[in-house]
Amino acid sequence: MADIAELKQHLWSKMASSPFVMAGLVDSPQHHIPLTAQLDADQVDTLFFFAAKDNRLAPGGRAMVHFVAKGHDYFACLDGDIRIDNDFAQIDKLWNKHVEAWFPGRKDDPNLALLRFDIDSAELWEADMSLGGFARMLFGGKLKGSEEGSHAVVDSTAT
Repeated sequence: MADIAELKQHLWSKMASSPFVMAGLVDSPQHHIPLTAQLDADQVDTLFFFAAKDNRLAPGGRAMVHFVAKGHDYFACLDGDIRIDNDFAQIDKLWNKHVEAWFPGRKDDPNLALLRFDIDSAELWEADMSLGGFARMLFGGKLKGSEEGSHAVVDSTAT
């Protein structure tokens, strides 16, 4: 079993190559929505999202974020709190051309909200199987224990 720092680094590297997630408020009857996570290497226990102030996550509260890696070999379910945190220094640090396309008023757009998701716990799965195991899975065969991959539950991402 890897230590927490290694698990965080592995999650961060997977998210850096494909930062797309589904996120939703825990107590909301509404479905989760797709968002692009903005990663700050100085705050590895936090995800940021640019959204509109009327976004269904803007009211804040307990939230869940679900991530599937680009290669469909890594999965994460993250639990934490989400809230608007329009710290201009953080907005400036994370701003990019992709975000700018959504906000015509740029960083000063009156509808801009920077959502901050502080991760409290995570459950992580990684499929690490052989080619033979992958073929058996595709065709309904039984996987060997060594082909099932790894799973970790992290009660807190804080070090």
